[in-house]
Amino acid sequence: MKETIIQFGEGNFLRGFVDYFIHKLNEQNLYDGRIVIVKPTDRGNYDKFIEQRCEYNLYLRGIEKEKEVCEHTKITSVSRILSPYENFNEYLALAENPDFRFIISNTTEAGIVFDESCKMTDTPPSSFPAKLTLLLNRRFENNLSGFVLLPCELIDNNGDELKNCVIKYAELWGLGEDFIKWIDTENTFCNTLVDRIVTGFPKDEIASLWNEIGYEDKLLNTAEIYHLWVIDNDFEAELPLVDGGFNVIWTDDVTPYKKRKVRLLNGAHTSMVCSALLEGIETVGECMEDEEIFDFIHKCIYDEILPVLGDNDENRKFAIDILDRFRNPYIRHQLRAIVLNCVSKFAVRVLPSIIEHKDKFGEYPPHLIFSLSALIYFYKNDTPNDSEDTEEFMKNATINEILESAELWGADLSELKNIVAENYNSISEKGIREALNCIL
Repeated sequence: MKETIIQFGEGNFLRGFVDYFIHKLNEQNLYDGRIVIVKPTDRGNYDKFIEQRCEYNLYLRGIEKEKEVCEHTKITSVSRILSPYENFNEYLALAENPDFRFIISNTTEAGIVFDESCKMTDTPPSSFPAKLTLLLNRRFENNLSGFVLLPCELIDNNGDELKNCVIKYAELWGLGEDFIKWIDTENTFCNTLVDRIVTGFPKDEIASLWNEIGYEDKLLNTAEIYHLWVIDNDFEAELPLVDGGFNVIWTDDVTPYKKRKVRLLNGAHTSMVCSALLEGIETVGECMEDEEIFDFIHKCIYDEILPVLGDNDENRKFAIDILDRFRNPYIRHQLRAIVLNCVSKFAVRVLPSIIEHKDKFGEYPPHLIFSLSALIYFYKNDTPNDSEDTEEFMKNATINEILESAELWGADLSELKNIVAENYNSISEKGIREALNCIL
């Protein structure tokens, strides 16, 4: 098969997400192309990829419709891997191959940044957008058509941000108006939203899995069954992901899908995490097995978040999938990881649902308000993981002062002081479980 996709990033996520999709499309004869991986940094090596000819096994495991599912696939969609730090000319030569059509990336949230210290003469420059600019410029110089770019970094408007960085480098390096026009008219930078938990190399069970596949696969990867890819364009005719059976949405606006993910998935995590930690629970899976915590998060989702987000079939299906994902026995999602920077997360993930619930129904949602009370109690009496300034303020300020802090919440929440204080006192007097029972 021809090489048709350039992929910046060799990490677990893309290998458990896009590379799996392309493999399956090839298997179904819906696509005919392979991936070249470009290492975006000079950290680490790629010896394991070379030794295994870029082939590896992927296990997808989880809960679907309350049943445990396990799928094993040997992935062969990657043809080779190269490092621009070791062979810069080989990297730039990718631009000269007219078969390449798509560029996919996952260089972490910090990857799409403009670093003015990067120079055109660097071989290569350090930032991902600077490397990409050189590749695009070589493509332009060869009078070839542009690319469809599908960044998977978890930042808002990732396609727009990547394009802005590329144009800044073109201007900084004086690459000319014709090149900038070519970037704008001949290339499509898509904003995307990705969702799949990729758990990576399963070191705790690797012996049994190696025994199952019959050899030592040092690239073996694991992920949950669930996946979602929302892309703000439509290239289904060229990359038939929907036809291949994948949960991919081509759209003209990623925003409502991002809002749904933030409010339901992330909002559910943030709503339950402090109450669960105060009760001594350690993982999301254990929350699903705890009667009171499960009842609490179920009411948060179905009684308070969905009614303001939109209680339709699509959103209900997403909510059902969330609870299946939370129950996944193969993923030990630590609550201590979720509680990191919980104040700022609450302001983005939960508070908008609280405010909109009041606007729509004339009353505050009691379970989401309880989660705010539990958050304040947690910061004052447990071990939060936040900035030093936030931790110190939350620990020493009164409840009224905390709720009045527009710097924390983006709004003055002093109207909530009575109900929050009532919940807080209930937690103090009765403990978290009894306080929960009072509102369930």
